[in-house]
Amino acid sequence: MKPSDLPPDVSSDWLAAEANRCVACGLCLPHCPTYRITLSEADSPRGRIALMSGVAGGRIPMNARFALHMDRCLTCRACEAACPSHVNFGQLIDGTRARMLASAPPLLEGKIMRESWFRRVLERELIAKPARLDAFRPFLRFYQRSGMQELVRKSGLLGKTKLALLEAQLPRVDMPCSFSAETGTGVAKSWQAIYPSIGKPRGEVGLFLGCVARLTDAATLNAGIFVLNRLGYTVHVPPMQTCCGALHQHGGDSHMAAQLAHQNMNAFDGLNLSAVISMASGCGAQLAEYPSPPLSQSLRQSPGRSVPGQPEAGADLSGEWLKGAQARNFSTKVMDISAFLAAADGWDDVQLAPLPRKIAIHEPCSLRNALRGTAHPYTLLSRIPGSQVVPLAGNDQCCGAAGTYFLDQPEMAKALLHDKTAACDASGAHYLATSNIGCAMHIASALRTAASETEVLHPVTLLARQMGI
Repeated sequence: MKPSDLPPDVSSDWLAAEANRCVACGLCLPHCPTYRITLSEADSPRGRIALMSGVAGGRIPMNARFALHMDRCLTCRACEAACPSHVNFGQLIDGTRARMLASAPPLLEGKIMRESWFRRVLERELIAKPARLDAFRPFLRFYQRSGMQELVRKSGLLGKTKLALLEAQLPRVDMPCSFSAETGTGVAKSWQAIYPSIGKPRGEVGLFLGCVARLTDAATLNAGIFVLNRLGYTVHVPPMQTCCGALHQHGGDSHMAAQLAHQNMNAFDGLNLSAVISMASGCGAQLAEYPSPPLSQSLRQSPGRSVPGQPEAGADLSGEWLKGAQARNFSTKVMDISAFLAAADGWDDVQLAPLPRKIAIHEPCSLRNALRGTAHPYTLLSRIPGSQVVPLAGNDQCCGAAGTYFLDQPEMAKALLHDKTAACDASGAHYLATSNIGCAMHIASALRTAASETEVLHPVTLLARQMGI
């Protein structure tokens, strides 16, 4: 890919225009996790915008030093929530990374090859192809249940490699469940296409599985299906769905993100759904923003399956069809599971067992700053009799997971993670509820290492337990 191949949405003119909306007031600085650690203006949103503007205008070079400050950004978007000018920083950093990936001067290219080859292979060959992740399930279950995992961790065989960082975050790998009024709960080898409602029918929804979550967080997906079914909702799980594309988008690969977006929209197309439910807030934020630049232009340029009455695949889509119709119609249906359940009917027909425990709620950046839905997990968990629901201190700061950030910036991620585990210990909570799989794995791995008794789980998993899953 060459700079001339970039979609117009990430052109120098677009980047400069969006960057110029920043008035350099500095209100974003105390909200930026990296600035709080380095106290460097170049690692603040205001400083990064100035650097982006300089590169877009040709005043400074796109070199390794520039890349360092861009790479340090977690894309947590806390600055967006604080910005009085409503600068779309998330779109700016994604667009800038797309230009970095396309331009790749020798110095920058060497840096990318040294630091990101593992992540790029991971994203393209595994995450973008969830069927391969599903194929790993029996091997990982054997690895965990045979005692091999314990031996590997004690031996230090993996050293300080990125594979070791990934392995340390691996939670218990479970199987998909089958649910029905006749057979109850059973174990299945794969996800069913349809999970029928139980009791009074109240509607039909689609469930987005994600990529990593379908392997490492089957328990949460099972819990979501269980709760939705018992509230009267039939759950559709289209088998052709794939990764949401967030990791690719934030890494600058908007073309791959667009291909994945096409596949997801086509997978859910034609189903009469009131909502497309996301269990992970990071996935939900990406799905909800399919119509937003710089992804929208790549969507229009990427081939997709034709829809009756609409342009054929490969046709000129510059008439805003994909951006204005398919992507927007899909994204308007996307809802985080907690937001959907908070407004859902059917709660009078279910009973929740009491749980006299303290539950601390961690607010993922994607839920807080992108979806703006932090109130919903509190509403849901307050339904559990006897529960004491409290916010985790420091919820306005990122935990450091940020997709694959913990692999590329391990020292920065470790510093941010330390603040979260300290807050968790200070809370005295028996449970830590978080709505994003990446955050859950990142925080849980640190708590396991510290022999903490706090259990990290999704809010809906806790609800399902109290409903009898």
